[in-house]
Amino acid sequence: MSLNRLDKIIALNCNVSRKEARELVKSGKVKVNGNIVLRSEELVDSSADSINVNGFEFASKNHIVIMMNKPDGVITATKDDNKKTVIDLIPDNLMRRSLFPCGRLDKNTEGLLIITDDGELCHRIVSPSHHVYKTYIATLTRPLDSKAIASLENGVVLSDGTQCLPARINYYKDDYGYCCKIKIREGKYHQVKRMFLAVGNHVDKLKRTAIGALKLDESLKPGECREMTRDEIELLFGEDG
Repeated sequence: MSLNRLDKIIALNCNVSRKEARELVKSGKVKVNGNIVLRSEELVDSSADSINVNGFEFASKNHIVIMMNKPDGVITATKDDNKKTVIDLIPDNLMRRSLFPCGRLDKNTEGLLIITDDGELCHRIVSPSHHVYKTYIATLTRPLDSKAIASLENGVVLSDGTQCLPARINYYKDDYGYCCKIKIREGKYHQVKRMFLAVGNHVDKLKRTAIGALKLDESLKPGECREMTRDEIELLFGEDG
């Protein structure tokens, strides 16, 4: 049993403030198990009770975890007065006031982005100490020689003297040009692009395809997102083969 105040549950799940939640309760627009409740402080079992707000019945959740296929040109931030953010792309049925991107992708980097309101989960994903590898496909301007690959795999030093942790590299050439699958477990500013710059190359296009063993759902078009399942959340902490 998990008991919480009714106004807290409504605010958490309906993208409203606590004050707005209390007003909804006071106005008789909230039912618990089919009965109108007029007390915001009413304790409700969020795992068992049926909650209906203004005709909308929802399953209460303490946290939500969203997978997004981040598009090019959108910044990874919660709010910006001049630029579109990834939070602006979240549809109403998934929106919560406390959502934030877990880590960041550069404005021109595409692919898998996790958005959540669970701070503990986010820390487990982004902290290097948890060894969660992030997989990227980088399209390069020039070929990658064996010396450059060795530097990346041993932990390249960036132009400002920053020492990177060892990366996992799979270099190949295809119809799109010179490509490199790179796995890192850090998230420094523009890190992948700076790593290739440090070995004399340039990233023309960058896409994140996996976090841990969780792969981007390719059915998601750029800018689309969906809620993740419990099994998918566990894959974040698995090993991508």
